This record gives sequence, structure tokens and C-alpha cells, in this order.
Amino acid sequence: MTSLPPQPLSPLDGRYRSAVGELGEHLSEAGLNRARVQVEVEWLIAQTDRGFFGSTPLSAEQKARLRSIVAEFGQADIDELASLEATTRHDVKAVEYYVRRRLADLGLDTIAELTHFACTSEDINNLAYAITVRDAVRDVWLPKYRGVIDAIAALAREHRDAPMLSRTHGQPATPTTMGKELAVFAHRLGRISTQIEETSYLGKFSGATGTFAAHVVAAPDVAWPAVSREFVESLGLDWNPLTTQIESHDWQAELYARISHANRVLHNLATDIWTYISLGYFRQIPAAGATGSSTMPHKVNPIRFENAEANLELSSAVLDSLAATLVTSRLQRDLTDSSAQRNIGVGFGHSLLALDNIRRGLDEIDLDRGVLAADLDGNWEVLGEAIQTVIRAEVVAGRSTIADPYALLKELTRGKRVGAAELAAFVEGLEIGDAAKARLLALTPGGYTGIASELVDQLDASHRAAVHR
Repeated sequence: MTSLPPQPLSPLDGRYRSAVGELGEHLSEAGLNRARVQVEVEWLIAQTDRGFFGSTPLSAEQKARLRSIVAEFGQADIDELASLEATTRHDVKAVEYYVRRRLADLGLDTIAELTHFACTSEDINNLAYAITVRDAVRDVWLPKYRGVIDAIAALAREHRDAPMLSRTHGQPATPTTMGKELAVFAHRLGRISTQIEETSYLGKFSGATGTFAAHVVAAPDVAWPAVSREFVESLGLDWNPLTTQIESHDWQAELYARISHANRVLHNLATDIWTYISLGYFRQIPAAGATGSSTMPHKVNPIRFENAEANLELSSAVLDSLAATLVTSRLQRDLTDSSAQRNIGVGFGHSLLALDNIRRGLDEIDLDRGVLAADLDGNWEVLGEAIQTVIRAEVVAGRSTIADPYALLKELTRGKRVGAAELAAFVEGLEIGDAAKARLLALTPGGYTGIASELVDQLDASHRAAVHR
């Protein structure tokens, strides 16, 4: 048997690359290295702007040329860094040497020793990770996530008045509308979206053990905490003033927990839609040329939602592990976080793939209101709740003396099928006021949905509140 040419080990980099490839712009080795270069370049500019150690502020043109190293970072730079790391056996040191080479190319050798000045590797790494994760969330993951929420909300509004039999514990229960049930998911996911959008991306820049020790020895009169804070915030991050060698990663644990929470709500959505398809509530729209089963030609399988389930589970497994691992570092530093953080893209990739499948799946289903109506018409016994509640109100109002209305309806309906005629005859014989009796006689399972349709409007209210928060 011949050996295969090099193959991607993860399906995210193979079969599903087209769906998740955008994340590679940020959560890849190349994306991380570009961010590391960005931090090193910006630190050079920050130092020369302050005239540290007799340096002269760079001209606007020199700054632009330095920053172009980041803006134009491409395959040749990726390859050069790989070659450097093969020698240094240290990824951040390779970045430092790479930046020094660029300074030489630009005729800026005089500031070469300010490259990586007073920095531990984690001063560069933690800021680079914060930048890449922030940009991946804001530019790639959140737009896809919001797109799914918008699609669910649109379906909720479309089907707001489509009465549907509820199932609590899998058994027929008080009717609702399909729109209201979908609105529940849109609302839940929207709340989590707000929490994710408010994530604080923290950064530290304080040396080998977070004490500014080398900084103070080199320049005792500089207010280093203030410089550190200004520099971290200039990168669009929030400053963490108290750390060991590493930034404590608590913000990462918080973010990954929220993404994992979103995954689990989406998983709940996927299983519910799958069940509605199984019940015939939703018809699947066949894709031209697609095959549902290799042997059963009639099948249209809900593969979008099944694929989403699996990928959401994988994503949460990775993100939960990261959240648990990253908050612990032995004493002032160990390297457990280094290997763990290289899998951030894996956690986000599986979630993004699931979002893609759910979004496409929602576009491939159509509500069958006839099936919903037939299901309701076959379960008139769900009106037992309404009848016993009205009787109780009539007893309180002095228009009935019926004892234990709940037991009366339990005897009539529990574990039984009760048809429309049978229920009507029962209501006719009740000792209740005429107005109450008329309301009950006019009631149908399809009409017993309370204000389910109106509740869908809460989505718009929630959106307005989020916008003005």
C-alpha cells in the first residue's frame, strides 16, 4: 500500500475548511505570529515615542513602514519565522529575531535593542492571544452567531400565530405556537450574545514575574505601571495590573464558558427542531441531487441539525477543558497553558461549523400547519386544564359549588382520549355561570394558546433594550 501525501488530521482543516476557514485569519499559528509581530512593533513605537534611553521618536513615515510589516504579513514571513524557530526552538524568540531583521531592512538598527525590551515571552503572547481571540470573536464568530439568532427570530415572527400542541415530559400539554417556542430560543441566545459582546479582553505587560523588576533597574524614574497600562490599552485591550509571569486567563475562562453556554442552547434548539421534523411539524425541503439514504430513496435526513449537535458537543468539550485548565498555573508560571491555548481555534471551529449547519438547516425546513392542526384536533383532553381552572374561578365567585374541580377533570381526562363532542357534553352539564360556560364551549385546542403570539413581540423589546444598554 502506498503512503498518502500529507493530509489534514482535523476535519476542520479538511472536509469542513470552507465553513470555518475565516477563523484561520486569527486563530492559527500564522495569525498568532502576526499578532506577536504587531505587539513587538507597537512596543518599539511606544518606547521611541517616549524617548526611552535617548531614542528619537520615529517619523510618521517610519511608523507606517514598521506597521506595514504587520499589514503585509504573508506566506514568505510565515516561512521565515518557521525557519528561525527551527533554530531558536522558541517561537517568541523567533519573532524577536524576525523583527530585528526588519529593522535592519528599514535602516532602524539604532533601536534594535528596544525590540522585546524588558519583556518576558508571555508579555508578548498574552497580548497576541487577546488580540487574536477578540478579533476572531468580533469579526467571525459573533456575526455567524447573530445570523442564526436573526434567522430564528424571523421564523418566530413568521409562525407566531401557528398553534401547536406542546409536549411536557413528551406528553400532550397546553398548546402554544411554534413562533413563541422559537422566540424562546432567540431570546436565550440573544442574552448570551450580549454577555459575549461585553467580554473584557485583558492583557498584562509587566515582566518575568509581574513585578517590573527589569524595567525599574533599567529606568528607575519611569512610571512603569502607567506605561504598561497605556500600552495595553493602546492595543484595544483592558489592563490587568496584578499577575504572575502570565496573565491569569480568567477572561478566557469567562468567554469560553459563555461560548459553551451558547453551544448548549444551540444544541437544545437542534434537538427540538430535529424532534419537530420527526413529528412532521416541519417538512424538509429536498436539495436537488442530494441523497438521504444509500438504500432508502424516500429519506430526507435532518443532517444539518445532527451535524450541529456533534460539533457543538465537541466545541464545548474543548472550550470547557480550556476554561478549566487555563485558570491554574503552578506558582508564578508553568507551561500547561501554552499547549492548551493552541487549541482555541479548534473549540471555536467546531462551534462555527455548527452555526453554519444550523443556519443552512433553518433555510431548508417548512412548517406544515396541517400536521399541527391535526395533532391539536386529536388531543382535546388538553383543555382539561382550562375547564378546571374556570370552574375554580366560578366557585370563588359564588357561581358554582363543585367540589375539587381538579379531581373532576382528572377523572374525565387522565390517560384518556376525550373528543370534542364528549368534552362539550361535559361542559354543558357543569354548574357554572353562563358566560363561563360559553367561553369553554367556544374553546378549541388550537385556540387555547393564551397570549403566545403576542409574546413574540418581546424579541423586539429585548433587542431595543440591548441596543440602548
